[in-house]
Amino acid sequence: MTQSDTPRTTRFRLRDLVLGLVAAAAIAVALWQLALTTRGLDIRKATVGTTPVTVFRPADQKTPAPVVVIAHGFAGSQQLMQPFAVTLARNGYVAVTFDFLGHGRNPTPAGGDINHVSGTTVLLVKQLGEVLDFAKNLPGTSGQIALLGHSMASDIVVRTAQQHPEVFAAVTVSMFSPAVTADSPKNLLVVVGDWEPGLKREALRVLRLAAGPDAQPGVMYGSFDDGTARKIVFSPHVEHVAVLYGPAGLAAARDWLDAAFHHAGSGYVDDRGPWIALLLLGIVALAKPLAGLLPWLSPTPLGASLRWRTLLPVGLAPAVLTPLLLWKAPTDFLPMLVGDYLALHFALYGLLTGVGLWLAGRLGGRQTLGGQTLGDPPIGRRGVALLLLSAALVALYGIGVFGLALDTYVTSFVPVAPRLPILAALAAGTLPYFLADEWATRGAGAARGAYPATKLFFVLSLAAAIALNLEKLFFLILIVPVIVLFFVIYGLFSRFAYRRTHHPLVGAIANALAFAWAIAVTFPLIPR
Repeated sequence: MTQSDTPRTTRFRLRDLVLGLVAAAAIAVALWQLALTTRGLDIRKATVGTTPVTVFRPADQKTPAPVVVIAHGFAGSQQLMQPFAVTLARNGYVAVTFDFLGHGRNPTPAGGDINHVSGTTVLLVKQLGEVLDFAKNLPGTSGQIALLGHSMASDIVVRTAQQHPEVFAAVTVSMFSPAVTADSPKNLLVVVGDWEPGLKREALRVLRLAAGPDAQPGVMYGSFDDGTARKIVFSPHVEHVAVLYGPAGLAAARDWLDAAFHHAGSGYVDDRGPWIALLLLGIVALAKPLAGLLPWLSPTPLGASLRWRTLLPVGLAPAVLTPLLLWKAPTDFLPMLVGDYLALHFALYGLLTGVGLWLAGRLGGRQTLGGQTLGDPPIGRRGVALLLLSAALVALYGIGVFGLALDTYVTSFVPVAPRLPILAALAAGTLPYFLADEWATRGAGAARGAYPATKLFFVLSLAAAIALNLEKLFFLILIVPVIVLFFVIYGLFSRFAYRRTHHPLVGAIANALAFAWAIAVTFPLIPR
């Protein structure tokens, strides 16, 4: 122990060392278990036009097998459907996933009117038909064909199956489709999360179209032989996204296709959900001890040091004013659905927060502690270089490490070329917000709970914006839960960095880049 060390700092270092070892062990175990899910599979990439495709099949396949084309939902990607693809491939099927137009790594925008069946839906049905033609001509397939789709794709699957009589069975997950009739599509299974009350009612409606008003979940009606088989399954303890990882839903899809094709598989189910959670939790936990490697940028914690009395007006004013000022603003200048509005919302919110800090006299670096002015602690050129390096390292961890885990096991997190200008435009919006917000919520003696409070204000302002312009901003509803999740995760990264560096701009710059990146890779590309 050096002279500058104290028992307290030594305890903190030991605690961080233990946390780092536990986090690293959790990451290693999770990666090992996730690697085991694809053991014995042959997984190959391909393209159909501009559509990225992945083919999963048993590596030791000796006889022709049924093929299942698997489609993701709105703002998703083919990675999101891996649990179904791996489950079916491990049971002897050839499973094919792909990225819809404007989604994931597909560089072609989703054209047409996304709000009308005669618009984008027609193009997506055509695209699924092209992937279907590719899949049924793959070597090692038996000619038996099924479709599986989640959420938005459930409607696309239904319509495609109705246009392609060779599709013998369909599995729809979290389905909503006005196209379903009493006898079409053939041999339909509907899987819905038990925490999706609206879609559970829709599933019962679809079942009772064919089986009568007394039909119940969990019971098969009709016959596979004449294509009239129909059943609904409620997957327990899951909602709209977690249903993709629920073992009950995965097993139901496997058993349905086994019965339809008289196929006997291994019974395997890809229950990867807990291992993905462990992996992401390990990455977040590892960030804390790693933050201890960042340079110390200031002897005192920098920031506005706002107490609640000042923080509330500074934080609430932008939450109220931003949706009102942007109510009638044009939001069709970026080729991404609602991406332009988010860029404007972040930017204006940040500027208004900055104005609030200026009016409160807390925009500069003057710190107060117990009423005593601490002055403007300069960091110099070397300090600026270290600040930018620290921000780059935090951003690299959030985007490169955490993002790589998401891209590999959850959903696409790597931007294709058309998304890069959108990323830059979004960063121009997120940067003012995070610079102002981090400064407002940090500093010696800052109000306890200030950081989560201002994030709550921001989310409420988005909710107000949606309410004011529901038709135009409806799809923002889908990203609000993602924004909340990222506020928590990247907020922790920011907290760890701030506690080490004492400078709020490290987390501000890193989080601005991370949020711009996350939004840019999530929402569909559309033509402008």
